[in-house]
Amino acid sequence: MTLSFELTQSVAILGGGPGGYEAALAAAQLGAEVTLVERAGVGGSAVITDVVPSKSLIATADAAVAIAEAGDLGVQLFAKGAHGKPLKPEIAINLAAVNKRLLTLARQQSDDMRAALVEAGVRIITGHGRLDSDNAVVVSTGPGGTDFDRVEADTLVVSVGASPRQLPSAMPDGERILTWTQLYDMTALPEHLIVVGSGVTGAEFAGAYMNLGATVTLVSSRERVLPGEDPDAATVLEKVFTRGGMTVLSKSRAEKVERSGDGVVVTLTDGRTVEGSHCLMAVGSTPNTRGIGLEEAGVQMDASGHIRVNRVARTSVPNIYAAGDCTTFVPLASVASMQGRTAVFHALGDVVIPLDRRRITANIFTAPEIATVGWQEKDVAEAHINGIVHKLPLAANPRAKMMGVRDGFVKLIARQGSGTVIGGVIVAPRASELIYPIAIAVERRLTVDQVSRVFAVYPSLSGSITDAARAMHHVERADED
Repeated sequence: MTLSFELTQSVAILGGGPGGYEAALAAAQLGAEVTLVERAGVGGSAVITDVVPSKSLIATADAAVAIAEAGDLGVQLFAKGAHGKPLKPEIAINLAAVNKRLLTLARQQSDDMRAALVEAGVRIITGHGRLDSDNAVVVSTGPGGTDFDRVEADTLVVSVGASPRQLPSAMPDGERILTWTQLYDMTALPEHLIVVGSGVTGAEFAGAYMNLGATVTLVSSRERVLPGEDPDAATVLEKVFTRGGMTVLSKSRAEKVERSGDGVVVTLTDGRTVEGSHCLMAVGSTPNTRGIGLEEAGVQMDASGHIRVNRVARTSVPNIYAAGDCTTFVPLASVASMQGRTAVFHALGDVVIPLDRRRITANIFTAPEIATVGWQEKDVAEAHINGIVHKLPLAANPRAKMMGVRDGFVKLIARQGSGTVIGGVIVAPRASELIYPIAIAVERRLTVDQVSRVFAVYPSLSGSITDAARAMHHVERADED
């Protein structure tokens, strides 16, 4: 519905990433005057240098693996040599062409998003913006900061994102020591890529370049990869990494990274060194909140520079909201989008459902993918909630057997007694798609019996979800519908 106001409300948005973009569309839909300030392009770093290009790269890596493993399904690729003798061709990766394609896709996505905003009536200003007071944004639009534009608004939304964290002892040079935004300048596959950091970003890129054919060493300061994720899922992924030839250095912290001729040397805190051709620093991110007037406006932030927000994305200043990776909330593009919409709905008086961390779906785009939602097994183990956990390996799924899938599982978490689904983990190809029915179950508070009564296609990977739900029938003692 469209709200009507006695006086037209105005909204100014600083940053055009997923949060700012969705905030602008929602505000325009509700009839507000909307101005969006963005320095790099609509979509922000998420679209231009992060999510879109990285997942496009991973899609290429997945295709390379599918071709390489096609022989397991009886598909054989041969070329005819001299005298008709069959030759088995090698898979070659043209990284320059791959990077050109993914950056083109990213720019096209940015252009499409910009066109959608223009069609919705959003005013877009290209430049560096900062808060001038609690109801205005000043934008530097000219070269060298010589031209300025001032935008006053009833509501301000800050969605400035974050940038790769840089360490003084391992400063990126854009050639051999790289952040994840600089990988796409490479014209050839790295001979030996050392990835420092085994969180989501490090694991995704390590797996992708391994599958593209590069030698990869992953330096993990923790006991296992993906230390913040489901341990069973991390174990599966580390097994896949090792089987694929990756060297995983657990409990190994990088002390410094240096150039060495046409390569790099990573020195670990225990004195060991690792030599490679390139090094990717995947050690977290830093919010882009410094020097944009937040402190002067009275907006509270953490020591890390992240903006403190509540469940409707509101800051400590009533008419200033914030969304995305620059906030203290979950750093996911989907969350940023929801925060942006929620902020505008709250500011303009529309219906608002406060964000709930326990209902957020997340995915790690490794091979296999790892998708999660809701409460996790560690929450049950640590007695944060009274729940039951059931894990079903994909090896038992007929569709997985047909596809040659060897790794993965479906894990459901249900509340003891009622059988209400409160969480889940899926490790599988396209887990990002398969997690959706579990997310619906968590959101709508469905029981395992209700989930088990939904027909799944036979054979299908999603059938493992209903199979897992059926196996948990004993945990539900609620009355039948």
